[in-house]
Amino acid sequence: MTDMPYTPVATAASEPDTRSATAADTPRLTRSIGVVGGTLLTLSCLTPASSLFVIVPGSFATLGTGTALTIAIAGLLCVGVAFTYSELGTLVPSSGGEYAMVGTLMGRLAGWLVFVLSLIVVMIVPPIIALGTADYLAPLVHLDPQYTAAGVMLLATAMGLLDLRANAWITGIFLVLEVVASALVAFLGFTHPHRSAATLIHPVMDAGHGTSTAVTAGLMVTGLATALFILQGFSTAVYLAEEMENPRRNVSRTVLWTLAIGAAVVLIPVVAITLGAPDLKTLGAGDIAGMVQTWSNSAVGTFVSLCIALAIINAAIVMVIQNSRVVFSSARDAAWPTPVNRIFSHVGKRFGSPWAATLAVGVPGAALCFAKLDMLNEVTGVAVAGMYVFVALGALVSRRGEHRHRLAWRMPLWPAIPALLVVVLAWVLCQQSAVSLLITGGVVAAAAVYWAVYLRPRQDSHWVITVPEDDLAAEAPRV
Repeated sequence: MTDMPYTPVATAASEPDTRSATAADTPRLTRSIGVVGGTLLTLSCLTPASSLFVIVPGSFATLGTGTALTIAIAGLLCVGVAFTYSELGTLVPSSGGEYAMVGTLMGRLAGWLVFVLSLIVVMIVPPIIALGTADYLAPLVHLDPQYTAAGVMLLATAMGLLDLRANAWITGIFLVLEVVASALVAFLGFTHPHRSAATLIHPVMDAGHGTSTAVTAGLMVTGLATALFILQGFSTAVYLAEEMENPRRNVSRTVLWTLAIGAAVVLIPVVAITLGAPDLKTLGAGDIAGMVQTWSNSAVGTFVSLCIALAIINAAIVMVIQNSRVVFSSARDAAWPTPVNRIFSHVGKRFGSPWAATLAVGVPGAALCFAKLDMLNEVTGVAVAGMYVFVALGALVSRRGEHRHRLAWRMPLWPAIPALLVVVLAWVLCQQSAVSLLITGGVVAAAAVYWAVYLRPRQDSHWVITVPEDDLAAEAPRV
């Protein structure tokens, strides 16, 4: 069998003819994160509680009691996705995440398109999450949702400029509050049941006038994109690969632990809410704080609402931290004009964080809080599914050519798992709305034009995907 073409990857010690930097002045991130710190950060970026309380209510409106089953199916898909991320993240440990992995294995154009898909998620998801803050602060104070969300984004940006080790523990404290709120909602829902568990596998939704209608398989397939978005954050562990101690071991552990814990934190309360909602109309409305007050009292409802608000703030902080690493890595790999690359790849001496890249993510995110983001939820789901397709394709070619003999965590049942993922995710994408597909496709098409006009003619000096030399997987002894 013919080997796939190998895309040269620059190490951090690139020669001057491909990058105007030496080993001494190439931007490097500081290694300070172990499995615990990495899991805390990636769990927070998965934002299990904020996803539960901000994004899941929309799924209740369109899927009714089928929301839990849809998320469970998405969770099974995510196990396969986690395997692919674990293998590629240990084979090519880079803060560029998906684009570095795919670009190294499939070529720079593929890596560029994946980067653009990830940029959609990077820029849109934090404002979407932040816009839920004001609703959950309502028991204490009534605030404008957009201005509150913008304030949360600016706070997250300020926190993102601090030392990453400090942020790991700060976000860990917030994460405990997230889990407490989710556990309390699950307990109250399970102890106030209004329907049998049969509705979970025979789902129905409110049809108005006190009637219900069955949730079809087609609706659930369409809802899978949003469900993948709800569980998506586990993959961001690979963004921290350059800041993890012993990434060859810790990246895969962090990815798998984050998925397992995060899925449980989301799915168990969703089941409880589904069973405990007083009626299908209330479930479809998605007012979780209101249901908590119905199940308990106003004091408990207020506590849960405040925990959710803190979870959202925590999510915004971690998203800005991790997403800024993608922008940093793209600048280090010369994706932009030289002056822009120089600014975005600069690492501050005091805290060791890429301050310009952090501002580039946080400040526009604050501005996006004033945009209408209803459609962007669906667009983000399409972008996430598209990224997963590229990563699965990368996993299919990861054991060919030079990479075949490199040391890395290897998934079981290869190549069946990545091949099945490609087929299923392509099917899911075909079920999405034409508008969301056109918007995402338009952005990707514009990126392809930028590649053809600007990056490809400068491929000797631009978009040279960088993997730090000490991180590139060593070759295993050949038998």
